[in-house]
Amino acid sequence: MTDSHLDGHGARHRTPRERAALGRAARAAVPRSAHAEFTPGPERPDPLQIIERQSAARLPELVPLRYGRMSESPFRFYRGAAAVMASDLAGTPSTGLRAQLCGDAHMLNFRLLASPERRLMFDINDFDETLPGPWEWDVKRLAASLVIAGRANGFSTKQRAAIVRATVRSYREGMRAFAGIGNLDVWYAQFDEEWVRGRFGADLSARGRKRWTRAVAKARSHDTLQAFAKLTRVVDGRRRITPDPPLVTPLEDLLPDDGRGRLEQQIRRLIERYGRTLPSDRRFLLEQYRVADMARKVVGVGSVGTRCWIVLLLGRDDEDPLFLQAKEADESVLAPYVGGTLYPTQGERVVAGQRLMQATSDILLGWERVEGLDGRRRDFYVRQLRDWKGVAVAEDMVPRGMRTFGSLCGVTLARAHARSGDRIAIAAYLGGGDSFDRALVTFAERYADQNERDHRALVGAVAAGRLRAEAG
Repeated sequence: MTDSHLDGHGARHRTPRERAALGRAARAAVPRSAHAEFTPGPERPDPLQIIERQSAARLPELVPLRYGRMSESPFRFYRGAAAVMASDLAGTPSTGLRAQLCGDAHMLNFRLLASPERRLMFDINDFDETLPGPWEWDVKRLAASLVIAGRANGFSTKQRAAIVRATVRSYREGMRAFAGIGNLDVWYAQFDEEWVRGRFGADLSARGRKRWTRAVAKARSHDTLQAFAKLTRVVDGRRRITPDPPLVTPLEDLLPDDGRGRLEQQIRRLIERYGRTLPSDRRFLLEQYRVADMARKVVGVGSVGTRCWIVLLLGRDDEDPLFLQAKEADESVLAPYVGGTLYPTQGERVVAGQRLMQATSDILLGWERVEGLDGRRRDFYVRQLRDWKGVAVAEDMVPRGMRTFGSLCGVTLARAHARSGDRIAIAAYLGGGDSFDRALVTFAERYADQNERDHRALVGAVAAGRLRAEAG
């Protein structure tokens, strides 16, 4: 099954000239300068109500931790408020051109990842909210995240504007480049560590290049063996996951004996049955492992409170580990505004979107639907817990470094959108000038202002006792 309401899919029988004309025609309906607009009126939904509606479907004991993390700073609030921005973006001008969206394309969801060939790749990482929608929504979320992070670092208005312009220009020029090549060339395009160093290394200072080298080395060290050493210990001769509540809670510490046994059986079935969604060779690999232990894990900022399990499996012997993460997949925050998924489960939606947007995906990425202890059926997607992942540290960035990082994110997002959207129409809409770039500088600053107001509202609600927050 495919999401056939993507423009790239519908454009397959049009000529390049017709597709370019479609993009230029969109300028008449929505001038590129119109994307600077963001003026929420009194009818704007209460952002705290949006966040509380999300929390109602999450584990109640973890919701205060979610609010605690989001209260820490405007940037942390932004990372947890994808649903708020989706509501806001629904009221902004739309070109009518669609692509598969990440749905939460903030700067820290771009990172180093491992390919199946054991090469470090730079790509988008988080697809919990993925759905087809207006391509510009992802670009706007990326641009606003850079401004919010830049403000936190004390960057000037001029420095932040330069960062956003470089990011959006990289997206625009990347899309124009992809518009000029064939379909297979777009599909084969990927940005490995060597390409990144060759393309952007000269833009960094000597200090920045040293940081990049350290980041690459650190990413390579964040593998299954590192997680095995950090997250497990031997107890009574058995390898067990080490408790670190509330972040990591083994099942034996989570539920009494009866409930724990039933939950353990359900998670075992989840792992066994999810293997059916893998290609046959990878299913054969998975079947060579046995489940040794499992725990609940708190992840991210936006995902706090969702059900997330980490499962330790052992292979050849007790020193041959595989860590899998089974994460709950709920309806995308974009769904109320762009329509629901055509896939039968939310887990398959996440996996399909990830495979469509990423150059290479985790070889053990799959999905399953299971029934919980409360009798409710829930969707999950499963992937390796840690496999050469390198995450940027926004707080450590200087303006020049963030500008280079933004440019890398911009062209990476263009590559991801070019796979599913009408890259020729989008490129023709953007054109060769910087009208769209400048518009997004204005939008990003305006949205950063709104995000600060929303963050203050959350902090105020916590202080007033309306919402309970916990550190962690």
